[in-house]
Amino acid sequence: MTTPVSDPSVLRVNAADATPNRKRGGDIRVTLSPVTVGCGSGFGGVLHLEAGEYITRHYHPYSEEFLHVIQGQLELTLDGKPLELGPEDSVLIPIGVDHRLVNVGKVRATAVFHLSPLAPRPELGHVDTEDVVDAGAPQPQVGDAP
Repeated sequence: MTTPVSDPSVLRVNAADATPNRKRGGDIRVTLSPVTVGCGSGFGGVLHLEAGEYITRHYHPYSEEFLHVIQGQLELTLDGKPLELGPEDSVLIPIGVDHRLVNVGKVRATAVFHLSPLAPRPELGHVDTEDVVDAGAPQPQVGDAP
């Protein structure tokens, strides 16, 4: 049985209104989550990487990640193996697979992501395997770190 929606506007979040997260590099904005719209099965949003920027290596012990590239040229490394991605490419990152994302192009890259199922608690959702970024420092660029 579905629950009727009395006000559909409460289910919509624009990325411009989402808080940017730069902890792992780039500009990651979670738009749909238990906090923003009350969903219970996963979360998702949009990420932007400027030319040379990267998202530090990490894995998700409870969630698989779906990534869809909108624009730009990205290199996704899965357990140390590189995979080139371009516009309209989609990829599944399985649960527990160490991954890192780099903008290898000359223009800003944009991708949409979704993770599901949720970890038992938010702090258990990501395990960093590379030093994370200081939000006040310049964003990481290709060649800055492993």
